[in-house]
Amino acid sequence: MRSVSIIGIGCTRFGERWGSSLRDLVVETGIAAIEDAGVTGEAIDALYIGNMSGGRFVEQEHIGALIADYAGLSRLHIPSTRVEAACASGGLALREAFLAVASGYADIVIAAGVEKMTDVSSGVAADALAAAADREWECFFGATFPALYAMIARLHMRRYGTTREQLAQVAVKNHHHGHMNPIAQYHTEIKVDDVINSPLVADPLRILDCSPITDGAAAVVLAPTDIASRYSDTPIRILASAQASDSLALHDRRDITTLDATVYAAKKAFAQARLTPADIDIAEVHDCFTIGEILAIEDLGFFPKGEGGIATEEGRTSIGGDVAVNTSGGLKACGHPVGATGIKQAYEIVLQLRGEAGKRQVSDAEIGLTHNVGGSGGTALVHILSR
Repeated sequence: MRSVSIIGIGCTRFGERWGSSLRDLVVETGIAAIEDAGVTGEAIDALYIGNMSGGRFVEQEHIGALIADYAGLSRLHIPSTRVEAACASGGLALREAFLAVASGYADIVIAAGVEKMTDVSSGVAADALAAAADREWECFFGATFPALYAMIARLHMRRYGTTREQLAQVAVKNHHHGHMNPIAQYHTEIKVDDVINSPLVADPLRILDCSPITDGAAAVVLAPTDIASRYSDTPIRILASAQASDSLALHDRRDITTLDATVYAAKKAFAQARLTPADIDIAEVHDCFTIGEILAIEDLGFFPKGEGGIATEEGRTSIGGDVAVNTSGGLKACGHPVGATGIKQAYEIVLQLRGEAGKRQVSDAEIGLTHNVGGSGGTALVHILSR
């Protein structure tokens, strides 16, 4: 397998992009990534596009060909493939692009992700997202995604003593990081009391515990490391790419307070990179709900099981802490256009490792990690990147 590096990145502003279509968002981010990499269309060997539900959100399928067309690449007949793993679609697109380059099958490959979610009502959006859970055994009985994560949160609180305030502190931290990120959906700082007193969604989760519905797109350009310096002064190596699965429904899990897919993907990734969790300087993790970040920092091995809430409360996951988590603002404050999130995570880590993250820059960052989850943990992807 060949070593692979990221030589270019692009990302749209996240939020309610009512004036932009799905294809507008992809073109915007694609141009930015290609210009950043300094490659031409003729040099691109393949495209992989993460998109969860174009058919439900904008009534558009056949996303791969559409994006190649509107990127001006259809005349070159470049293979363009849509990949889907619910909210982990972007992370899976990055992995497919990585494997194409690492195997020697292709040299220059673009991994992108896009979702246009705000053109439908919140009810339609919630139903589309519910398709990532077990429709027959969870959704037909009334469970929504906030309800599933609320059950996880309630058991975590009972078993480990995680407090309502510690959950809120995840949102407070990520809004603080997000207010320094120009592409973030929210630039408003919040306090613990704001979270606790916000409207109840599914007990104990309140509206400020939940990631928003978002429009956005992101893209990265990959190349073999041995030629990466032709395109970039600061190529970022992908040291590891790992994927794992678990049962779709919570009731079939070994333990709902641990996402085993995350545990297994992380073990594979750290073995590939020959690193340990203590080597990670920065991490973008899947905080679709505040309890999701607490599970992630435990299951990735940053903190012992049951101590994620305390670590967050003590500031150990803030910029300047043991490991800076979700410097972009995470899904909670930067936004969560589901098909694009996994690529946006890589975009943020590359910015940090290049030293280009502005006010939220982590000093001397050398190694970063991305963690992207599909559904309530049926799929997990972990990538480790290095300068």
